[in-house]
This record gives sequence, structure tokens and C-alpha cells, in this order.
Amino acid sequence: MDAIDKLLKEWQSLQPLKPEDRQRLDKKFMLDFNYNSNHLEGNTLTYGQTKLLFLFGETTGNASLKDYEEMKAHNVGLEMIKMEALDKERTLSETFIRELNNTILVRNFWKNSETASGRPTRYEIKVGAYKTRPNSVITATGELFEYASPEETPALMTDLVTWYREEERKKVLSPVELAALFHYRYIRIHPFEDGNGRIARLLVNYILLRNNYPMIVIQSKEKESYLKVLHQCDVAVGNVPSDGALAKLKQIEPFVDFIESKISKTLSDNIETVKTQKGGTISSVWWYNGDRITIKNANRQQITELLVMNPTITVRELSEKLSINRSAVQKHLASLKAKDYIFRKGGTRGEWIINVESIDN
Repeated sequence: MDAIDKLLKEWQSLQPLKPEDRQRLDKKFMLDFNYNSNHLEGNTLTYGQTKLLFLFGETTGNASLKDYEEMKAHNVGLEMIKMEALDKERTLSETFIRELNNTILVRNFWKNSETASGRPTRYEIKVGAYKTRPNSVITATGELFEYASPEETPALMTDLVTWYREEERKKVLSPVELAALFHYRYIRIHPFEDGNGRIARLLVNYILLRNNYPMIVIQSKEKESYLKVLHQCDVAVGNVPSDGALAKLKQIEPFVDFIESKISKTLSDNIETVKTQKGGTISSVWWYNGDRITIKNANRQQITELLVMNPTITVRELSEKLSINRSAVQKHLASLKAKDYIFRKGGTRGEWIINVESIDN
């Protein structure tokens, strides 16, 4: 925790941020968090499609309407937890958690499944309501891992919220420990028939923001390590759902370390973003989906900078500015598009959407 405390002090020393820095970080987090938390659960929108949806209200590609609706609804859920976290007169409630599930899932829907004998079946997902049928997951070793039963879920959720309120009052656990332990206990209950992972990650950020910590993004590319560390905790806690819902901090230390690493990364990235000043040179290092990426080719660096400065610039104009032929420009654009660093909106008369952002201000 010493490393986080040091970073947190440095971050707090930079407050209040300039409005343009605050806006930039908020936009970056909004895109990164919504994209990754949904992508972890199978949403098919690309990072570029997510940016197009949130910044321009437009859709493109062949993603399902449900994926677009749930992406937009998830952002509403993010705004809900931010408002709730900053309201120090109110604390967490079951009603709010159910409202959050209702919001991010949009409406009731039917889901395909299989019976115990392997026969196909369908059942209705009722948003904002605790589960009415058992839920489980098949582990990497092929075993059935059961969550809390529908019968015990209401009491376990009441106990979880009561425990959280008491821990918030006592302030014995650090915000990192409280957020990690809440996430783990909540996931072992799995109170809803859908949306549990997204709710868990939203509530982790509710707890962090409420305690003046930066909110975090668990990236979809980290899914394997995310699930692996939760499984480590499952082994320590045991398979009984009620034991999981009452897990002790000592039993979930690997997950506390995982959340701590995400907070450290967020603080380091935010500090670097705010402290770095534009030096007047072409940038080779950019942010993309929460990571620093390097554009090594000099022409692609310049093209990216030119697209940022003028999103409607033409291939002919790029060719003239870089003193290379149009075919070469098209190849560089195709390479940047293939990596989802840029995205074309509106065809030949449209403009470029830039999915990367220079680390320099």
C-alpha cells in the first residue's frame, strides 16, 4: 500500500486539475471503462465503434442492436454510480444495486440455455430482479462452480450491504481492501441472472470514488488473469457459496493485489498525462484503450498528428504534406485502421475519428 499512498499524495498535489485536463481524463476513462467492462462480457463493439457511439451518437458495422443499447446503458450506470458515490449523505442500498442492474440491461429479454440433460431451452431474464433459478459456471478444469441459490440470495445481499455500510463507518479496511472484498463477496452471490460482472466492476468504482481514489479499468485483454486470480481466491475460500459471501480479507489477498495494481497503473498514467507538456515535436507515444502504444513509422506518426489537427484532411493533402505518393498514404492509413487507431466516419465526404490520443497535452 505504500506505493499507492505515495502515488495518491502526488495525484492529490496536482489538484485541482485544469478544466481541459479533467475533461480529457474523464473522456478517456468513459471510453476505456465502458468498452472494456462490456467487452469482458462478450459485447462485440470495437473501441472505435464505442467512441463513435459516445462522441457522435452514431452506429456502424454489424454489431447487434442489443450490444449498442447495453453499451449506452452501461454509461448511464457509470453516471449513476458517480452521482451516488459523491452524495455523502446516502450510502449503498440494495435498491440502488437493483436499479443499476435494471439500467444496464435495459429491458427483459430471453436467453438460450440447456437443461441438465443437454436439451436446448430458453428462459426470460428479468432486469433488476434477483435470480429465480440457480446460476453457475464451468471452471477451467471442467468442474461446475455454483453461486448462491435463489433462496439464499435475498438474505445474503442484505447481509452484504449491511456489512459494507458498517465497514464504511468503521474505516478499518482501506478503500482498496473494501472494494476488492466487496467485489469478491458480491460475485460469489451472483444475485442477478445477467449483468453481475458489470455490476461488480461498477460498484468497485463506486467505492473507490467515494473514498477519493481514481476509478479503474479492468481491460478485456486481462480477462484470463482477472478470472485466474478470482479462482485462486475461490480455492482459498472453498466452494460453499455462503462461505464465499462471507470471505475474509486474508483469503482474497491475490485479488486485493490485483485491484491495487490497477489503481497504481491508473494513478501513474493520470499523473503522467497531467504532468507531460507538449514539446512541439511529432509524438510517437500515444494512449490507446488505456495503454501506451508506440507508432514507430515516422510517416504514420505524422499522418496521425495531421488527422488529429484536421480530421477532414484528404489523401491528396496528406500526400502533399508528407511528400509521398497517394498509394503510400493509403497503405499507411490502412495500417492505422487495421489496428483500430483511426476510423472513418461518413465515407469519402466524412471525417477521421482518432482512437488514439497523444500523451502530450
